Amino acid sequence: MKSPPFEYARAASIDEACALLAQHGDAAKLLAGGQSLVPMMAMRLLRPAWLVDINEIAALKDIAVDERGARTAACARQVDIERDTALAARVPLLGRALAWVGHVQTRNRGTVGGSLAHADPSAELPLVAQLLGAKMRLRSARGTRSVEADAFFGGPMTTTLAPDECLEVIEWPAWPERRLGCAFVETAARHGDFAMASAAAQIGLDADGRCTRVALGLGGVGMTPLAFPALTARLVGSRPTPADLDDLARDAAAQTEPNDDLHASSEYRRHLARVLAARALRAALEDAEREK
Repeated sequence: MKSPPFEYARAASIDEACALLAQHGDAAKLLAGGQSLVPMMAMRLLRPAWLVDINEIAALKDIAVDERGARTAACARQVDIERDTALAARVPLLGRALAWVGHVQTRNRGTVGGSLAHADPSAELPLVAQLLGAKMRLRSARGTRSVEADAFFGGPMTTTLAPDECLEVIEWPAWPERRLGCAFVETAARHGDFAMASAAAQIGLDADGRCTRVALGLGGVGMTPLAFPALTARLVGSRPTPADLDDLARDAAAQTEPNDDLHASSEYRRHLARVLAARALRAALEDAEREK
């Protein structure tokens, strides 16, 4: 299918993109990688009157790493983030998750900001943002504001972005622990398809092998990606056993609200959530326990 007719403008700067969004409002959509927007337009699920192309804005492609974590501009290509060794050393979970995103062809064009702004609750990058507590810097002609991930995602394909705002920069915090482990796992009909359920975990250990910090997230089993800070807090200060991890996975899965669809029932998705959460927690703990 072909998309409905639209007008096209290529922005040369962030200010120009924001001005175009302010001018056209709800009638405009930003075009970055186009891996979600273009198919949705072809299926007539979206009918924007204007496309504002931001691909040529150099400032939106930056990737920076320091002791606090990583900052990725919204139009940074997923493949560039996946291959950035300095970023992988500071925020390793981001690279682990990107290996599950689509196929290499889609990651060559797909942008980190595009995936977050699309806000598919089964997508990998929103789950990592939710688990790590990433911060989104949003910009418009009115100014800038910063929003944390748990306030950014409002529901399936819904964010707190106003019609005249664009996602400019994402800040991915690094954990300070030297003994740090992480894991990302998912189940899909085929590799590269949308996940029926996914799980991410990150664990920090002290020199004695006790947990200093634990994070667990689940995707595809709720209206937004889910994190469970109240549940994971009970492992802090302990040397978790396999039974402890299984109990945490079970309790997290019990808090999910998956939907039925053509691919899986809600019961099956909740079962997957429990199995994948336990698998991710075990893998993250094993990763942290290796000599660093």
